[in-house]
Amino acid sequence: MSDEAVAAVERAMVAIRRSQSRRVLSRMAPADGIDPTLFGVLDVVEERAEACGVGEVAAALGVDQPRASRLVARAVDQGLLTRTTAPTDARRTLLTLTDDGRSALAHAHEARRAVFDQVMADWSATDRHDFARLITRFVASLGRVVPGGD
Repeated sequence: MSDEAVAAVERAMVAIRRSQSRRVLSRMAPADGIDPTLFGVLDVVEERAEACGVGEVAAALGVDQPRASRLVARAVDQGLLTRTTAPTDARRTLLTLTDDGRSALAHAHEARRAVFDQVMADWSATDRHDFARLITRFVASLGRVVPGGD
């Protein structure tokens, strides 16, 4: 079932993962003093329509609960997230972005988009549109096949 196209996608995904290392991300991140590893946590909280818990962060990042808890604690300590008690379950803590967290994410989105814009600068509008459509479709399919793959 494996063909050259699937092999090319696999190689490309490995290259993308390597290019998204902590060192590379810190070079891409705005110089606001925020550890780039926290942006993954902030991205997860931002993506949720409602406040979420550490368990959802752990699942989305593909890390264990203790690692997610440490990352969340750092984001709270830096004033990027707040914790509140869930109204329906006092044992559950919900996470929401603070104004500083939203601002940091806006700057991170801007920096990442600037890099992607530069990468695709010589692409036609059609190629950009097709790539956006296909990679979005790929990520959605990945999320259905591999838990936490979205």
